Amino acid sequence: MVGLLDGIDKRTNLAGHNRIELLLFRLENGQRFGINVFKVQEAIQCPVFTQVPRSHSVVCGIANLRGKTVSIIDLSMAVGGAPHPRDGSGYVIITEYNRSTHGFLVASVEQIIHLEWSQIYPAPKAWGPAVI
Repeated sequence: MVGLLDGIDKRTNLAGHNRIELLLFRLENGQRFGINVFKVQEAIQCPVFTQVPRSHSVVCGIANLRGKTVSIIDLSMAVGGAPHPRDGSGYVIITEYNRSTHGFLVASVEQIIHLEWSQIYPAPKAWGPAVI
């Protein structure tokens, strides 16, 4: 129990030291991205999901995860890339933003890294706002 509490203290103290932890993952084209681990609930192998008729093209479907219905979004398609194959491969990163839970389908999940905010570059301006 002490080790668990030490790990939690270490992660929560990062904010006070201008540091961040990112979960690194890759999309279908091999490009690497990162997401703040404070927004990640878990990363799992792609679950079985149910397609939803007339949903947006980036929505793979919905999945029942631990008794909760979660929408699964193909993140590669959402950023303008090729769709991830709908063959059960890949991983889903379960996130929570503003009390809303979503799953993002990605090609692979790599590792967690520690960075200073000064090492983070903003997204290119050509991307514009994401529309999901």
